[in-house]
Amino acid sequence: MTDLHNLPVTTLVGEKTTFGALADGRAALVVNVASRCGLTPQYTGLEKLHGELSGRGFTVIGFPCNQFGGQEPGTAEEIATFCSSTYGVTFPLSAKIEVNGAGRDPVYTELTQTADAAGKAGDITWNFEKFLVAPDGRVVARFGPRTDPHDAALLGAIEQVLST
Repeated sequence: MTDLHNLPVTTLVGEKTTFGALADGRAALVVNVASRCGLTPQYTGLEKLHGELSGRGFTVIGFPCNQFGGQEPGTAEEIATFCSSTYGVTFPLSAKIEVNGAGRDPVYTELTQTADAAGKAGDITWNFEKFLVAPDGRVVARFGPRTDPHDAALLGAIEQVLST
């Protein structure tokens, strides 16, 4: 188990837990999400991916964030209602967090050390940036916001993690 597993997370319903407890021994696709973004329809693909692979030891974990254009302004209850009623989201969601800057959540302090395919690590660029985390807590890949949840490279990386 790595440090990532031990980092605190508050769920959208206010429960104090850890990243490891949310992942529950599974590989995880961690995504900073927003309800009023042009990329918000990715919730459909994320939920589909979660449903398709949850039986194989995989989960999606969403971290709502309002740092990009104020596109996640709602309360926890509003976010939960929107995600559930609009996109049928069943994967775990954290309380709203900051992913960049002085208030960056500890989970994102760890995640942003990972570089993307172009070799760029550091700040999150926009809503729906994705990190693939192996069951042991290693961050194994980073994908940009516009990467579709069913992108071939993302699916290949998930398959590799699930087969090891």
